[in-house]
Parts: sequence; C-alpha cells; structure tokens
Amino acid sequence: MDNIKFINSIKFNNKVAIVRVDFNVPLDKTLKITDKTRIVKGISSIKHIIDNGGRCIIISHLGRPQGQGYEKKFSLNNILDCVSEELKTNVKFIDNYYDENFNINNLSSKVILLENLRFYKEEKENSIEFAKKLSSFADIYVNDAFGTCHREHTSINMLPRLMKESCAGLLIEEEISNINKILNDYNKPFTAILGGAKVSDKIKVIEKFIELADNIIIGGAMSNTFIKALGGNIGNSLYEENKLSLALDIIYKAEKNNVKLVLPVDSKCSKSLGDQENILIFESNKIENKYSSFDIGPKSLKIFSKIIKNSKTIIWNGPLGVFENKNFNEGTNQMANFISNATKNGAFSLVGGGDSVSAIKKNNKENDISFISTGGGALLHLIGNGYLPALKILRAID
Repeated sequence: MDNIKFINSIKFNNKVAIVRVDFNVPLDKTLKITDKTRIVKGISSIKHIIDNGGRCIIISHLGRPQGQGYEKKFSLNNILDCVSEELKTNVKFIDNYYDENFNINNLSSKVILLENLRFYKEEKENSIEFAKKLSSFADIYVNDAFGTCHREHTSINMLPRLMKESCAGLLIEEEISNINKILNDYNKPFTAILGGAKVSDKIKVIEKFIELADNIIIGGAMSNTFIKALGGNIGNSLYEENKLSLALDIIYKAEKNNVKLVLPVDSKCSKSLGDQENILIFESNKIENKYSSFDIGPKSLKIFSKIIKNSKTIIWNGPLGVFENKNFNEGTNQMANFISNATKNGAFSLVGGGDSVSAIKKNNKENDISFISTGGGALLHLIGNGYLPALKILRAID
C-alpha cells in the first residue's frame, strides 16, 4: 500500500474535514455501549484535526439498518455522549443533513456528528448525489474507517473522488504498519490460524499464506471440508460440498511449498448445539453419522499449542468452534491463551475478525497481543488481494 496520502501531510488550519470513522460499536438492549474500543481507537485523527486548527464532521454507520430512514436502535445519537466524553468537547449531533434546506455553514461547532449514513439507501448504492451532498460540507476528506475499506459505499468510495484533498487517518496508518509486519517484515517460524465456517471466504488468504507461512492451522467448520476431501467421515458436520476439490488443491499447494497445513485430529461433537447430554470426542475423520463437530478436541489443542509456542510471527482470524456456545468455546478460548503466551515470549501477533477479537477480550488478553486489528473482512481482503479499494483511491489522488 505505497503512496497513500496520510493525515500528517495535510494542513487543517481554518479548514473543515469530513472524517469517515468506524464507530460501529456493540450496544446492549438498553442501547448502552458494551465495548467502546472502536471509538477510543477512532478519535485520534479527530483530535489531530482539532489540535491543528481545523473543524471536524464525523460520519459513520452503526449496525445494519434497512436504509429507509430512522431506526432508534441504530441511531448514532446512542453514542453521542461517549464521543463527546472521549474528545472532551461538546459534539453537535445532526440528523437531517440530507435535507435540501440543510446548510452546514449555519453551524459553528468544532465537532459535528452526522446521523447514521446507512439510514439512507444511497450510502450502500455508492450514490454520486449523496456524495455531492456530503462533499459540500467540507474541504478535506479523511478516511479512518479501516474495517469498511473493502466496501464500495458512498462515504468510502465515491465521496473521496469528489474532494480536492483526501487522505488516510492515523488508525489506518497504524493498521497498515502492523499488517506490513505480517506480509513483508516477518520472522520465522510464521503461523497463520484460520477459523470460521467457509473455505470460500478465505481462499485468497490461504493461498497468500502458502507463500509466506511455515504453518497454516485450519479450524472451525471450514476444517470439515478439508477432512471430508481427504476421505474422512465427518458425520453431520457442516462443510462445503462444492469446495472439496479446491480443498485438495490447497493441500497439494501447501505440500509443494513445504508448508504444514494442520487440521484438527479430534473434535468435540454433539447431535445438536442444544444437546448438552451427549457431547463426545471423536477423531475428526471418524465422526459418527448422527454427530456434528462443533469444536476442536484436546489432542488438537496440544498440537496447536506446540506449533504456536515455537512461532515468532502469528496471525489469527476466525473462531475454531461455535464460540458463542459455552459448550463449544474452549478451542477458541485456548487459542487466545496460546497466542498471548507466545507474544509474551517474543512473538509478533496480530488478531483480527469479530469472534477472534471477542475471544481475546473475553479472556482479558488484549494487552498481551501485539496488535488487534479493527477489520475482519477488510483485513482478509488486504492480505488476499494486496490492496483495499478505498485506499487505492487515496493513493491515486494527489
């Protein structure tokens, strides 16, 4: 990601900056924030702009609204107090900015927060009209929403094309710097841990790690596709039938590149997620027909632990089991502990993706990981493709 224009090269004095952040934080049933990490990490660029004499318009999405107008549970008004508190300033909230009568010049506040972009269907449509309205509010565009940089939405893709000056923020600079340590500046042995449900979601990432890594540990439901492709009996376990030949191709490529592709040797299984009475451990390729694999077993944990302990560079994306179910979260929780211990012993570790990060936080290991990425899909896109669409635009603009 060379030649990206970053925030430190821009002069903000007496200018208005529109800053795309990712304040998509989790809220509880009472609409209170349960984890403000994204806000805490996302305000550095806003502070930088204010400290350098600029005014700031914050834009973000929250959740997945219908795109047909206001929905209380997705309103950014729910996070206004937290943003004001973190910035130590009174942030002005605006909900009607797409109205033709709205004029940003009537507002004198240093920091303005606009209502959820996704209340307007135009945001996901990459609408030039929506972008024109947003661009009329500011002199400079700052993208600091790493987690959405793989999207082609108006605020990420079209808006910067219309601005005279555009740049990436401090959070994105930090993300790229740390991901660079994984892709270009790593120490060996290098271990990649990939979980989740589908091989198809991570094909390019796996192929990239075959070029870089010494070990690729595969867990979660995606491991079932590999085990099935090798002729194993996976019972009723979830797998991708149309990706069996692809799994064999990946295994062949790994062998050819002297990369150890490590699959679970045993699995924690049950007839259903709700069946707590019949949880059994099977060899991963000898699961009885009525049972499904929902987590990795103790033998697999020992093997994975040894590999991670001996690694100097580690990246983890995706749960190793049905992490949200207390009966099947041990594999994912233990992975958080293994990586934490390896980091304490000198390894560089990067963790990204919702469930992986949740496991790190649930086990109070966030201070024991070298870098926690704010992106899941964006992280995978950057590793697998070598670029992010939104950042490519910032590189092209000078």
